[in-house]
Amino acid sequence: MDKASQLIHSGLSPAAESAANERLRLYYQPRPAENTREEILTGLTANPRRIAPKFFYDSKGAALFDQITRLPEYYLSRVERQIFRQHSKDMAQTVGRGRVLIEPGSGSSEKVTMLLDAFRPAAYVPLEITESHLLRASHQLVMQYPWLSVHGICADYSSNIPLPDTLPDAPRLLFFPGSTIGNFEPTAARIFLGHLHDACGDDGALLIGVDLRKKSNILNAAYNDSAHVTAQFNLNILDHTNHLADGNFNRDFFRHLAFFNDDESRVEMHLESLKSQTVTVAETPLYLEAGERIHTENSYKYSIESFQAMAAEAGFKPRRFWVDPAGWFSVHLLDAA
Repeated sequence: MDKASQLIHSGLSPAAESAANERLRLYYQPRPAENTREEILTGLTANPRRIAPKFFYDSKGAALFDQITRLPEYYLSRVERQIFRQHSKDMAQTVGRGRVLIEPGSGSSEKVTMLLDAFRPAAYVPLEITESHLLRASHQLVMQYPWLSVHGICADYSSNIPLPDTLPDAPRLLFFPGSTIGNFEPTAARIFLGHLHDACGDDGALLIGVDLRKKSNILNAAYNDSAHVTAQFNLNILDHTNHLADGNFNRDFFRHLAFFNDDESRVEMHLESLKSQTVTVAETPLYLEAGERIHTENSYKYSIESFQAMAAEAGFKPRRFWVDPAGWFSVHLLDAA
């Protein structure tokens, strides 16, 4: 990757900061602004209109999503944490210690802290599109774990997994929790799993969280919380679009809409126009009818068998999986060989 390495300045004492920075490297892979504008405009002029979910994550969106993971209705993070707390030692014994632990879409790196002591990786490599999250989490980790080396990468990982050539020469373990794989359309999910497979290397593995099918009332509640945090998260994508693509969306003229589509086995999130209106994005006028929707996210729900079949198509060999007692969520260990 085309990268520039720099140390992160923490505001700590010079000695403490120097010790931490010896174990911390940061890499950037900038995305050209014109590519972002073009991608956003292409989605908004499609039929149906859409905005890719990766554009949820400016600093405000990332903070809102952290709030979502702590909501009582949002079972995904709570149940996945339960699996990691209960099975992290078993996972580490199965995988083995000393791997390079790589986490695309690391966010606040909260879940990986449940694995670090058990896995004792040769290095931790968070990839995160939101720079403020990456900086904060990477620095906290090197201070919390005096033995840990962190190679933080600020990049869009959705189409490839950019890795620097400075990583330790050790087997790789990719970590992709949160059922983020469910945000991809099935064909795109298979392609993305192929990217993860390539990044694993010959002797690598993937530890991935996958949400399972369940009753629709549980799913609908998870994406329509009573505190309306998910609604604010969804609407914030309009503000981020305005910033990235010179738009003039007014979020007050849209409402959050989320529901489980049983035929497609996915939760869908949309923004519905509350009136007929014209907005401008990237110097292009867009007319929206009252009731017209912008599709912002899918969250596909799998069975154990359907996910493992898809992973096998991408070259992975299932080794183990762990499920919570209610059978709501699963964590899979897949070998790249």
